[in-house]
Amino acid sequence: MHSWGDDRPYNSYSAYFRRRFGERVQKVAINAGFTCPNRDGTVGTGGCTFCNNEAFTPSYCLSTKSITQQIEEGIEFHRRRYRTASRYLAYFQSFSNTYAPLEVLRTRYGEALAHPDIAGIVVGTRPDCVSEEVLDYFAEVAKTHYVTIEYGIESCYDATLKRINRGHDFACSKRAVEMTAERGLAVGAHFVLGLPGESDEMILKQLQLINALPLTTIKFHQLQVFRGTTMEREYDAHPEQFRFWELDEYLDLMVEIVRRLRPDIIIERFASEAPPRYHHGRNWGLIRNETLWSMLEQRLRDRNAFQGELFQTDTKADI
Repeated sequence: MHSWGDDRPYNSYSAYFRRRFGERVQKVAINAGFTCPNRDGTVGTGGCTFCNNEAFTPSYCLSTKSITQQIEEGIEFHRRRYRTASRYLAYFQSFSNTYAPLEVLRTRYGEALAHPDIAGIVVGTRPDCVSEEVLDYFAEVAKTHYVTIEYGIESCYDATLKRINRGHDFACSKRAVEMTAERGLAVGAHFVLGLPGESDEMILKQLQLINALPLTTIKFHQLQVFRGTTMEREYDAHPEQFRFWELDEYLDLMVEIVRRLRPDIIIERFASEAPPRYHHGRNWGLIRNETLWSMLEQRLRDRNAFQGELFQTDTKADI
């Protein structure tokens, strides 16, 4: 059994930050007014078929507000909910937060880093929206502040990426992750589980490729169909092409994912929640992430399972 600084059977995000900062650190979401190359026509239009950014964006995150104002309102929101947090990370969450000229990035990130309560930044973006120059800038920032670059990878299968109008392939994701890690930056990745055409076997098999990436953190989200998306129309036209796990089934799948996941990768999230007004089709109802974490942890303990139990360093990725 590995020891990650607490007694959980997985490498938890909260324990990671306690090791890193010696205290609880809370992320504050920011909408800095960026867009995406597969929305504005550069790569494509319409965005990813599953994407409704509003479903995951807190109400205080409006690009019409200054970054400083969003930080202030976000800190106030979290102080009411998480009273133990004393330091904060500016989480640039909405759309692709490196999709702008470097001078624009310097201005927007500089404003966040100037706030006295901000200990660092988490930058959500696409693998096709980074360059050597941009990553060099973040490496400079990382000399004085915490920095994570978090990539939406979504799937390791190119056929899936094409089907969801992602606009890049897995090789692009691999290059971006490696370029980022080479600079000593923390690297996060986001994957959607249950995308059309992917079986449980395929999901488990792609762990071989995920484990081979130099990742620091990872997020898994179950597929949710949101109103106002291309996927909503696809679901209405062909519901037989979609499958949704019951919560019990999903927990079983996550146990198997955790057992295979490289033990040094920090699991930030394994499911997502969004307001019911955005949902279309099946979902689990109003279950908070804290409850889901407790359920997964209990299931791992009941089975004497833990992260990395089935991880093998000599496994060749072949999918």
